[in-house]
Amino acid sequence: MTKHLGRLRGRHRVSGRAGPVRNHWAAAALLALSIPLAGCGADPADEPPGEAPGAAVVAVQAAWSRETAPGQDAGGAFLTLDNRGAEPDRLLGGSTPIAEDVQVHSVDMAGGVMRMREIAGGLPIPAGGTVTLEPGGYHIMLMGLREPLRQGAEVPLTLTFERAGAVTVALDVRPIGAEGPWEAHDD
Repeated sequence: MTKHLGRLRGRHRVSGRAGPVRNHWAAAALLALSIPLAGCGADPADEPPGEAPGAAVVAVQAAWSRETAPGQDAGGAFLTLDNRGAEPDRLLGGSTPIAEDVQVHSVDMAGGVMRMREIAGGLPIPAGGTVTLEPGGYHIMLMGLREPLRQGAEVPLTLTFERAGAVTVALDVRPIGAEGPWEAHDD
């Protein structure tokens, strides 16, 4: 078939005559140009601003972290995830310029011992649901810190979701013993 198409294209270029091959390519080009116009009648209020139709939407709120001690090579990040989409999503991990790796972790108790471990496959976020990552529960670990987390700083963090893709936030670094984002800085 490739050999046949090559002969048709070659004959078309040599002859310069309009014929079935030229009409075929013209029809294909017209069809390709008309496809993007198919959605022009859609109501823009149906989709959130800046989102592609059907895109997953995860809002990130109250993103914060705790100050780390000099030489500490890991830190935690906490936040609230609000899945505003109609489909479930999953927090897979992320990245930040200040750490080598960003992992999603859980904390559980076994035999009176608290254990922290990475969640295989990511953290599910139900459609229309909210998941809070907080001390003592689900949280994000910033592994291999390149510099300490300093109280008062804002640290960029890009979260990776299965459906929503990459979402970048700023972690507000709170005092070492902070229990939530509401605690004031000791500036």
